[in-house]
Amino acid sequence: MKFETLMLQSLFAACLLICLLTLGAMLTSQITVPSVAVSHAPVAAIESLIS
Repeated sequence: MKFETLMLQSLFAACLLICLLTLGAMLTSQITVPSVAVSHAPVAAIESLIS
């Protein structure tokens, strides 16, 4: 029982750390929304031509 509890707590801690690091990276990113939209515009144009 102790081993399983330790493994679950370690998994929870690892998942929480990954989520916090991902959230922190997204919040502190210097990329603006228009630049992301422009970088995806050619892909959207090709997708609309295909379908």
